[in-house]
Amino acid sequence: MILIYVLDIRSKGKGEQERHGILTQNLMRKKKKDYPLIEDVLISDAGAEGKAIAKIDGMVVFVPFVVPGDVVDLQILKKRKSYADGRAVAIKQYSDRRVSPKCPHFGICGGCKWQTLNYADQLIYKEKQVRDNLERIGQVDTMRMRPICGSENIFYYRNKLEYTFSNKAWRANIEAPVEDADAWGALGFHIPMLFDKVLHIEHCALQANPSNAIRLALRDYAIQHKLPCYDIRNHTGYLRNLMIRSSSTGEWMVVVVVAEKRDEWLFPMLDFLHERFPEITSLQYIINTKFNDSYTDLEVIPYKGKPYISERMEGYNGQAALDFVINPKSFYQTNSQQAQRLYSFVAEFAELKGHETVYDLYTGTGTIALFLASMCQKVVGIEYVEEAIADARQNAERNGFSNTAFYAGDMAKVLTSDFVAENGHPDIVITDPPRAGMHEKVIEQLLLTQPQKIVYVSCNPATQARDIQLLSAKYDVGRIQPVDMFPHTQHVENVAELLLRE
Repeated sequence: MILIYVLDIRSKGKGEQERHGILTQNLMRKKKKDYPLIEDVLISDAGAEGKAIAKIDGMVVFVPFVVPGDVVDLQILKKRKSYADGRAVAIKQYSDRRVSPKCPHFGICGGCKWQTLNYADQLIYKEKQVRDNLERIGQVDTMRMRPICGSENIFYYRNKLEYTFSNKAWRANIEAPVEDADAWGALGFHIPMLFDKVLHIEHCALQANPSNAIRLALRDYAIQHKLPCYDIRNHTGYLRNLMIRSSSTGEWMVVVVVAEKRDEWLFPMLDFLHERFPEITSLQYIINTKFNDSYTDLEVIPYKGKPYISERMEGYNGQAALDFVINPKSFYQTNSQQAQRLYSFVAEFAELKGHETVYDLYTGTGTIALFLASMCQKVVGIEYVEEAIADARQNAERNGFSNTAFYAGDMAKVLTSDFVAENGHPDIVITDPPRAGMHEKVIEQLLLTQPQKIVYVSCNPATQARDIQLLSAKYDVGRIQPVDMFPHTQHVENVAELLLRE
């Protein structure tokens, strides 16, 4: 049996109660045992996965949708050996760190779990997350850790959002009458841990307009013309996904994913978007007949405008600005302004003089490699995704770089002694792996190759700390710089400088 818990929490504003969001905790299965309600519990800290922490008789309890400093009545839902999961059934005292959420869907869509926490305090806890992981897992002395680099824009900072159509609209009040729009379905975000339920998004505060207007107009058009949403359980229906990308140059890309080729539905819909939103400079579509939503192996078909958008990034310390071509499948940091700052820290730590050979591991579309290319003799990028490497090569040519080489393949198999012999010994290695961190064989090869410096960029301080501990056989940690790429979430990027011991 699946229980849905709904908690109505009001945020306290200057002397008055402000608007509130309905906060839900999904998929808490029926308790095997009833635990007593515990009253007047202080929420003392921020924890993993965007949850907060309370401590009861020495036991850590993870609680969602509350902030440090709240005093709550707490219901334990499940106990484990070393911790427990709980939920706040009432807030007795509001923390002075609490703010009113900007998003009308806060607590339901599962995205911005920290919107009720003051941004200055978000930065404190993100910095603490990095420090704790490095010290506890990596055994790192964090004396040279700098204050976190916060984001100037804490709303409307994303340049990419992906939405899902579903014939199963999520409704918080299942007893309310079904509106026509609900009967049609939903265009929005998946409810966490419910793969077939989608929440209709009225307004998302993460991407600037016309993003919301495009999504709502497409939804209204689909309802008016009776275009059916996809049913992921039965694999029926038509409309599947929507991607909206933007660039700092003012260009907009819209990609609509449909389940079958029906020109009589598809082309009028795309014409409607083209006519309604002249801001769209790249309008494309994908036909996905598979049972899953992945489109990396599918053809993207241009319909109107260019097959890409252009992004511009300022260079480091007076270097020329860079222009990037971004295709629908391209990886590019979703916070463009913070990406430039992140890469500037990489360049600062690399301290290039102009004669170095640099390896950029997990290079993606080569953004870091190209950011450094004007400051060194040669950059070698390695990435698993072949399409990303094609983008990297295109962007190198676009920016006039002839000192770059990009290779596609499994990092653990590509980065070998033979590869190093062929491409030159790296003086500096930049590594920016996925959340799982680096493969053991990659770490072994780095210890064998012994570049003078490794600059490790990570979106997961825990796996970064683990890898740094393995590299500590030959490397000491120098400067450390956390960067907040995703305000209102628990996620944080970190840049660490590793120096070869003499």
